Amino acid sequence: MILYTVIPCYNEEKVLPETIRVMAEKYKSLMERKLISTESRVLFVDDGSNDDTWELICEAHGKNEIFSGIKLSRNRGHQNALLAGLMEAKKFCDAAISVDADLQDDIDAIDEMVEKFGEGCDIVYGVRNKRSTDRFMKRFTAEGYYRLMEFFGAHIIFNHADYRLMSKRALEALSEFDEVNLFLRGMVPMLGFRTAKVYYERRERFAGESKYSLGKMLDLAWNGITSFSVKPVDMILFGGVLMAGFSVLAMLIMAVLMIFGVLKGAAGFIIASVFLCCGINLAAIGVVGQYVCRAYLETKHRPKYIIEEKI
Repeated sequence: MILYTVIPCYNEEKVLPETIRVMAEKYKSLMERKLISTESRVLFVDDGSNDDTWELICEAHGKNEIFSGIKLSRNRGHQNALLAGLMEAKKFCDAAISVDADLQDDIDAIDEMVEKFGEGCDIVYGVRNKRSTDRFMKRFTAEGYYRLMEFFGAHIIFNHADYRLMSKRALEALSEFDEVNLFLRGMVPMLGFRTAKVYYERRERFAGESKYSLGKMLDLAWNGITSFSVKPVDMILFGGVLMAGFSVLAMLIMAVLMIFGVLKGAAGFIIASVFLCCGINLAAIGVVGQYVCRAYLETKHRPKYIIEEKI
């Protein structure tokens, strides 16, 4: 089989030398054991880095033919960079594995992924077996997010990020998705096909800092919810009806109390209620507006990425 490993990179000059060394050893081992073809490649995707990431990719390509790369014209974000690499790899491979450049995902799991592919699986998910390396807040928010996605009706694989193997057939099916707001963790399970899971333990980052800031993580999470569920809008509708019912009930109670002289002044209560209702209305409009904005972006059909250079 011809295996391509797609590795998105954004300002990863500190980790790339080690990533290149480790991937070279892994591919050499897989080729010696006849698990993959000598035509297999490691495809780096430079997502508009402003450090020496692209230079290191070019240098690796010059020293070892298993390394190749594409450079995007500007930073497009992890999901777009990953998709760019997968769509490029689709042209040449029998299967492609996506993995991050920071060496936290255990690449020894690639062996089992290849075995599962040989058994007929089109998609093999890399799943973390535990989160002992995460800090409490990171673990709490990450696991809470997976459960929240399940609550909203989006089918995603628990404790799975973007470490997975996809066959050429699965990649072809993925290419038919024409969405601008990408959330691959939710899109891939929608493909169907025969799937399997490979469990591994996530490691500490070798060097540098994570390029996924809190803001980017929250944006990815919200994109996943709005791309695969309309439950937030349903909840707003339910909340609005419930609030309207309570408001009518409260008005009736206040009217009765005022008639019997129990309640003499309710100005403060009324003002607070008005502000509460205004705040809820604005929040509701904002959530609905998010869906409208995403629908607006989808209608533009702008390219998800532009490739500036290939090696």
